[in-house]
Amino acid sequence: MISNIVNAQGLDHMTDTVVLILTTLPSTEAAATLSRQALDTKFAACVTQFAPVHSRYFWQGKFEETEEIVLLFKTTVEMAPKLKEWIARHHPYQTPEILSWPTSAHPAYAQWVAATGLQ
Repeated sequence: MISNIVNAQGLDHMTDTVVLILTTLPSTEAAATLSRQALDTKFAACVTQFAPVHSRYFWQGKFEETEEIVLLFKTTVEMAPKLKEWIARHHPYQTPEILSWPTSAHPAYAQWVAATGLQ
């Protein structure tokens, strides 16, 4: 699926493509654990943790307002499906937000992501 999006967006220089995967977590501790485990398993080359954000949504018919931590994973096109599945299995939420999109990166950064030994 990502390869279809890459082609549709004209990102035909696969060596310059990095996939970004975003998720939100309930605490800095949960975010630190998930990000470290993803790095240890070699599913992501880098994970950026953002300051707490305020999320508002309806869950099971009830309005919710929570503080969450955003994680942004950087990985390769090949590893993205595995990383999304891994996040879903290890995420503390019943229905986690897992969003992904390919992006064109600076060639040196894309090479670094690819060279990190992702498995």
